[in-house]
Amino acid sequence: MTQDMPLENPGGQIEPVALSKALGDRYLAYALSTIMARSLPDVRDGLKPVHRRLLYAMRQLKLDPQQGFKKCARVVGDVIGKYHPHGEVAVYDAMVRLAQSFAVRFPLVDGQGNFGNIDGDNAAAMRYTEARLTAVAAAMLQGIDDNAVDFRATYDGEESEPVVLPARFPNLLASGASGIAVGMATSIPPHNVGEICDALLHLIARPKADVADLVAHLPGPDFPTGGVIVEPSESILEAYRSGRGSFRVRARWEVERQKHGQYLIVVDEIPYQVQKSKVIERIATLLGQRKLALLGDVRDESDENVRIVLEPKSRVVEPETLMESLFRATDLEVRISLNMNVVDANNVPRVMDLKDVLQAFLEHRHEVLLRTTRHRLAFIEKRLAVLDGYLIAYLNLDEVIRIIREEDHPKQVMMARWGLSDIQVEAILNMRLRALRKLEEIEIRREHGELSAEQADLEGLLANEKRRWRVIAEEVRDIRRKFGANTPLGRRRSEIGTPPEDIEIPSEALVEREAVVVLCSAKGWIRAVKGPGTDAKYKDGDRERFVVSAETTDKLLALGTNGRFFTLDCHRLPRGRGFGEPLRLMVDLGNDVDVAALFVHRPGKRRVMAATDGRGFLVEEDAVVAQTRSGKQVLNVAGQAEAFVCAPADGDTVAVVGENRKLTLFPLEEVPVMTRGRGVILQRYRQGGLSDLTVFKLADGLSWRSGERQRTQTDLTNWLGRRGNAGRLAPHGFPRSNKFI
Repeated sequence: MTQDMPLENPGGQIEPVALSKALGDRYLAYALSTIMARSLPDVRDGLKPVHRRLLYAMRQLKLDPQQGFKKCARVVGDVIGKYHPHGEVAVYDAMVRLAQSFAVRFPLVDGQGNFGNIDGDNAAAMRYTEARLTAVAAAMLQGIDDNAVDFRATYDGEESEPVVLPARFPNLLASGASGIAVGMATSIPPHNVGEICDALLHLIARPKADVADLVAHLPGPDFPTGGVIVEPSESILEAYRSGRGSFRVRARWEVERQKHGQYLIVVDEIPYQVQKSKVIERIATLLGQRKLALLGDVRDESDENVRIVLEPKSRVVEPETLMESLFRATDLEVRISLNMNVVDANNVPRVMDLKDVLQAFLEHRHEVLLRTTRHRLAFIEKRLAVLDGYLIAYLNLDEVIRIIREEDHPKQVMMARWGLSDIQVEAILNMRLRALRKLEEIEIRREHGELSAEQADLEGLLANEKRRWRVIAEEVRDIRRKFGANTPLGRRRSEIGTPPEDIEIPSEALVEREAVVVLCSAKGWIRAVKGPGTDAKYKDGDRERFVVSAETTDKLLALGTNGRFFTLDCHRLPRGRGFGEPLRLMVDLGNDVDVAALFVHRPGKRRVMAATDGRGFLVEEDAVVAQTRSGKQVLNVAGQAEAFVCAPADGDTVAVVGENRKLTLFPLEEVPVMTRGRGVILQRYRQGGLSDLTVFKLADGLSWRSGERQRTQTDLTNWLGRRGNAGRLAPHGFPRSNKFI
């Protein structure tokens, strides 16, 4: 080759393509492959390709329910070698799940050996376990040899595999499905096959029935692990109507009474797809953290049946209250999602409602019935032709024998003599001498008559659509008889319960009540300590600011200098010997905002709030409890640190003292109750502002602390007046700090 000769293009024509378009096309192809070939089930048989290939490979290995078991490694090897070119671990995991009675409502694989358990333990290696098909899987495959479904070439073209299984059993709803693909997912919980069959029969009888009519027969999921479905019926109906929703499922429990009024709570069914060991571990962790103060102990007494024993801390604890606290804190209550996103008969992924899913199954069974009927008719037609040839041979037996013995080409002679087809002559020539008996002729005539009658019957079936639907209805009834409520496998396991009533759980049900002292420093470091807290240490340059006696079940209200209230759970405050944590990490306090007040929230109580300009109002404590970190705006007055006063309204008289040491008293009823604003004028000032405020009972007198002494002034006539007065100088002995405490 010389340098002048152009290089040949071994790959064909090369076209310039933008990188973004090339990537987009390839990613789209990958996404479609993931959706269609891995993640979403087919609405007709409810299987993903890997599950379908597993069942077909096991059938090819003759692992029928009546046959013996074979090693799972043999099955997995056939699947990945012939049909499913993916990792053996993924294929074996899929096979294991089909055999787990706690994962699949109607197992398709009958496993022998260790196939895992509800605690989350893995199955043994595939070389140790054995498997065969179940009766349900046999129903799924029934008719596959009768041209019931299409076949396609496998990935290497050496074998063929079914596109979909005949699926006499309604597997999609009965066993459920879950998966996630590129941009879409599916989640279909299992249901009771008897109820599915009832809904199918209703839909056959009334094709125009709506989802509400079908839900009357199929009221909700039926999980293999039992449990109680406590979702409102309206939500269940809407989920089935839209194809999307969720179901609230709780563990089933009962009370076992003991001596002397003691009792135990026994949980014998847990929600679907919840690992028992994880639940017990979670409960034990919460117990160690003292967040389940009503619970004394938890024990796992399970064998082949679930038995979780919960021992209350005290016999006075109501069982419902204890269980409600566990439902809120653990996976003894979960939500099971419903997303009926499936691949339809046209290979299009879409979300279907309940009627669409049931109708798709019935249409598939109708198509299977048509195909198997035509396949049977074709077989009968061929067999009748052979039998007709036999009968001609019996009627002309001597001549047939002569032709075979004397003619050089007996086949052509017989075809010309009696107008026989090639198949008929071949059948006659292949007859054995023992078949020439008179009894054999009688048997052939009997078979010919039976097949002729069957042929007429099948032709009538193909011509009568109503009759075909009656046949499908009888198939559905047969499935209900074999796997429905009258069988151990088909009885309903999950109870359709009523939505639980709201039970108010006291704080001590979640947090152990304990007396603490909350310390907040001047720089905003907060913590909770046991004891008086008088010997608490602070960082260099920091000092004590607020000291609040509380309990771990209390909520704290912090008032910022921006007029916002912030809520803190006392049990969430840092504990230990450290300096605590900055309050700014717990709430969105904001820049240049300090804490003006910190106190324990008392439900139903009121407080008088006032700013340094002498304006204020009454506020309900319940109204200022914030649900978010950003707090709740109450006072619309901007100020600096210590610019607000927030005093409990425990009395009938308000005492306000200004920075000018003037004191005024007026009835509490003159202060309006507000939820937000600047308030009304409590005291007027020519210069300076409000220093402190308190609420007291006039009959008990006004008290203040003077050094170590507590002084009380009972004659308050000179200071009593109306709200908004300037007031008079405070009594002799009033603190120079102008503070009541």
